[in-house]
Amino acid sequence: MNAQTTDRKFANTLGRGLGILRAFHASDNGLTHAEIAARTGLPKPTISRLTYTLCELGYLAHGGRNERFRLGPAAVALGSVASLSNSFVDLASDTMQRLADETRTLALIAVRDGARMLLVKTWRPSGAATIWLDPGQRIPVYGSSSGLAVLASLDTTKFAEIDDAGEMAQFRQEGYDQLIGQGFAMAPAPTRYASTVNAVSVPYYATEFGEAVAFTCGALPRDLPDERMVAEVGPALRDAVRRLEHRTGHAPALARRG
Repeated sequence: MNAQTTDRKFANTLGRGLGILRAFHASDNGLTHAEIAARTGLPKPTISRLTYTLCELGYLAHGGRNERFRLGPAAVALGSVASLSNSFVDLASDTMQRLADETRTLALIAVRDGARMLLVKTWRPSGAATIWLDPGQRIPVYGSSSGLAVLASLDTTKFAEIDDAGEMAQFRQEGYDQLIGQGFAMAPAPTRYASTVNAVSVPYYATEFGEAVAFTCGALPRDLPDERMVAEVGPALRDAVRRLEHRTGHAPALARRG
């Protein structure tokens, strides 16, 4: 059972509507009802009612019969407001683009969204092929370096809300040990969620979210082997985040763990 069925304060209809908006990725050329159903797990009659309402409110746009749904002007405006309110993203942008170019990796920011990490910003290296991930996509917390960095930075109470006695406790401890020892975190090879992605992450405490987000650099394993993450990319990412902390007056994320 989940929060939608056990928490009396939870507004199920609102949650489902927002779930539809969250189903869209930056690379999508619109979505059909069937594609929305596949991504959300909601029945088609429910999706039909919700997409109609979201279109009426301007959060979705739909050209007519057989046309795909796209995010509407209200959603775009809301995203613009959210972007402006998260000033650390703009402050980090030039540095992260330079880091992506110099390391030939995909640089990104990921935030925790339940048991998954949501990509909210990406920077692609100029003139270099790399892994293809877009804002709006989600990756697992467990098994990703982004998840490892964020879990390691959570205080005990917040972590217990996610996993009070399961496999993530050891995963979290591994991240903490790595951050203390070297200032960046890499998911241990046996736990990595995908064999096609290697990544290294550093947490940054975002007051806007009330917890750490992950700054991450990733690439194909042949382009970013573990040795290169440890010797080159990890230290460069760590130093970039430390400079951002200095500019914003934030203490390192681990200092808030308690």
